[in-house]
Amino acid sequence: MYVVIVGAGEVGSAIADSLAGSHDVAVVDIDGDRVEELMYDIDVLGVTGDGAELETLREAGIADADILIASTNDDETNLVTCGTALTISDAFTISRVKEAKFLRTWERSAGAFGVNHMVATNLLTAETVTRVVGLPAAQDVETFSDGVVQMAEFEIRTGSPVADQTVATADRYESLTFAAILRGDGDAEEVVIPRGDTTIRAGDEVVVIGSPESVRSFAADIAPEVNGVKNVVVVGGSDVGYHTARLLQDRGLKPRLVEQDPVRARELAEELDGTTVLESDATDREFLERERIGDVDVVVAALDNDEKNLLACLLAKRLGADRAVAVVDTGEYVPLFEAVGVDVAVNPREATAEEITRFTRERQAENVAIIESDRAEVLEIEVGDDSVLAGRPIREAVADLPDGVVVGAITRDGELVIPRGDTVVEVGDHVVVFVGRESLDAATAAL
Repeated sequence: MYVVIVGAGEVGSAIADSLAGSHDVAVVDIDGDRVEELMYDIDVLGVTGDGAELETLREAGIADADILIASTNDDETNLVTCGTALTISDAFTISRVKEAKFLRTWERSAGAFGVNHMVATNLLTAETVTRVVGLPAAQDVETFSDGVVQMAEFEIRTGSPVADQTVATADRYESLTFAAILRGDGDAEEVVIPRGDTTIRAGDEVVVIGSPESVRSFAADIAPEVNGVKNVVVVGGSDVGYHTARLLQDRGLKPRLVEQDPVRARELAEELDGTTVLESDATDREFLERERIGDVDVVVAALDNDEKNLLACLLAKRLGADRAVAVVDTGEYVPLFEAVGVDVAVNPREATAEEITRFTRERQAENVAIIESDRAEVLEIEVGDDSVLAGRPIREAVADLPDGVVVGAITRDGELVIPRGDTVVEVGDHVVVFVGRESLDAATAAL
């Protein structure tokens, strides 16, 4: 597959890095130095120029492209790029936009703006935050098979009840599979496929797959101090803050939203009928004490400034808030935020890159979740006649799968089937599997 990516910023570069190993990729950007740097780091074709211009797209080979991804920092440029591409190409167009207003227009008319698929960064970020808030001990949460199966990633803290236990001892859940353990930091991080005698260590990040009930039970056991979330405060009436509050109230919660600007606060109060909007500075200690921030289950910082988000989170935690989730616009800051006390840092650009990458891969799978910036994936695949799993017990079939593949769950006619060694997989089953990055192409072909 040939993919043309317009925009070599954080989002475009992450998508290119993810796709270049298995597809032919061209990257277009007006910054020649950035293009040259990307060509040096990744095996891609680089083109310097304005991706919204016809001649630049011609130079990138748009006529032969299967997919065009417009991922610059400007919404209008991305929309024009997609429309321009369609004048000389049959490529499937994907546009990144920040504002949900473009998404609402696009949803009303298929193919509006010349876009086949649209990803709204602010809304996507709010959805990511909301999933994490819904399972407060988790670092990441995704659902599969229409909500029958859930995947979650948890950090095992020092003192956690499962720290220093073997997987066999920790595995006391009827419908849960320990799919992987992520151990170490940064480039030194390794993906460990757990066996019964594998010891779970403090500092590990554990990926589990199973029924939502079992995942919640596991979350309660590893972090017993984190109970069901009822009291949520959203700091900042940005577009992300607005969508976060709206999604939380849609789930039956009654969040509070703190916004300093009186005009914006009034607008939010009119639009969010299930949210209490407070006009104040969320870094004002006296205000936070009056609002009993120490009793809050989760504080979400969604201001338009990373440093203010960090300050708001740390102040809320210092006053007693159980957990803090911060929206962090600068990707390099994510590990810093989490190192100094923020429980989960959500980077909109990373979430967008993963969502676009996920969509390109869903052309081969029913659903995809990307783990730890593409170190691994969780795939949902419908089993066909030619799958190595079809009509075979899992214990026998795994011998024909590459290393680093774990069958996490099976759904059959909408019902969860717990995967065991003697479970026979049937044609038409939906199988949720964990796959390490090195095994992805081989595993997808076999499955």
